[in-house]
Amino acid sequence: MNGLRIVVIGGGSSYTPEIIDGLIGRAHELPVDSLYLVDVPAGKDKLEIVGALAERMLKKAGLSTKVMLTLDRRAALQGADFVITQFRVGGLAARMRDERFPLPYNVLGQETTGPGGFAKAMRTIPVILDICRDMEELCPEAWLINFTNPSGLITETVIKHSSVKCIGLCNVPINMVMTTAKLLEVDKKDIFIDFAGLNHLVWGRKVFCRGQDVTAVVLEKLADGATLTMKNVPDMKWDGDFLRALGMLPCPYHRYYYMTDRLLAEELEAAAPEGKGTRAELVKAVEDELFRLYRSETLNEKPKELESRGGAYYSEAAVSLISAIYNDKREIHTVDIANQGAIQGLPDDCVVEINCVIGKNGATPLAGGPLPSKIAGLVQAVKGYEVLAVEAGVTGSWDNALLALTNHPLVPSVDVAKQLLNDLIAINREYLPQFAGESQKAVKL
Repeated sequence: MNGLRIVVIGGGSSYTPEIIDGLIGRAHELPVDSLYLVDVPAGKDKLEIVGALAERMLKKAGLSTKVMLTLDRRAALQGADFVITQFRVGGLAARMRDERFPLPYNVLGQETTGPGGFAKAMRTIPVILDICRDMEELCPEAWLINFTNPSGLITETVIKHSSVKCIGLCNVPINMVMTTAKLLEVDKKDIFIDFAGLNHLVWGRKVFCRGQDVTAVVLEKLADGATLTMKNVPDMKWDGDFLRALGMLPCPYHRYYYMTDRLLAEELEAAAPEGKGTRAELVKAVEDELFRLYRSETLNEKPKELESRGGAYYSEAAVSLISAIYNDKREIHTVDIANQGAIQGLPDDCVVEINCVIGKNGATPLAGGPLPSKIAGLVQAVKGYEVLAVEAGVTGSWDNALLALTNHPLVPSVDVAKQLLNDLIAINREYLPQFAGESQKAVKL
């Protein structure tokens, strides 16, 4: 494999300069001949802005990689070696709705978990399966690196309902490694975390620094108020007694499950007419500023302001994963992949987030045995939701959709689940072809 052809679907995203930065950093080991940035007609302007910045960045780095901008996905996929998906069906406007529609029912509104994450998944599944059908025809040997959220659920859809070779990716684990290294004032290479769980529900079972178990040290630092979060998640401090009882490193998104009442109160305050706005509404302002910067013909590098978007270390995670496959590195990466017995007690074909050995044959999960009871119940509940959500998104089954929402730990009752389901189908009707005719199925409460 020489002269790689990489396709980015959602190429007009503000995250794309992260990928370009990563490709530049690994150009010595990843010979990319052509980079296709693909988007939809509504994203044409952003695609052209991001594409021009990509060309300036590559030119500054002295690379000859050709940047191709297109709205023709099939033409881009022809003969591709790697396909990266990072799209958002409905754009930020849909995310804004996802974060607001659960709030009247006193349910958290979040873009990747709970009812908001479910709505996002339902919009995404028809599109990702269309992409997979194109890949099966046009580039059957290509690897799909899925960054589209909810990453684990979307990756499970691809693995169960297509023949595409797919690995899901999230920047939460690499953020946890980087943050832990900063807490301990060591290099990131000195840190190893034994990750296991699900996407946005992953724990560091053990944290090692230069071979020494430092889990307790890191937890004490968090108990003392140290920060371990991401831009998309409020930085609420962890309770020290809880952390010591847990004995494992939680991920930032665990706050939605372990601090539900506090986060809900903050969301309701932010969404009020006099509030600061939801996270999506704040991100809209960040996006506007980023694209103002991207338009500048003098900008030829990834701007520091991109860190405030929430995609920190995305390029490190995505491009290092591609390089590990291409160069058969057999490195350990934390990815979303079919369980295959790695976590006992979960179905083999469900997707988990776990440390894997990455090489030319893809990802081989490292067996971790059963999860301890202190986290197993939550994982089982969320995985039960995800399995039902995948089937609902693929088949348009209102019954499975209702069961999925009812099973989610953040939804308090079937009555609320039914109302949420009717609302989300109604407000997302144009993006949910699989649910045609289902919006009025629920019995009036």
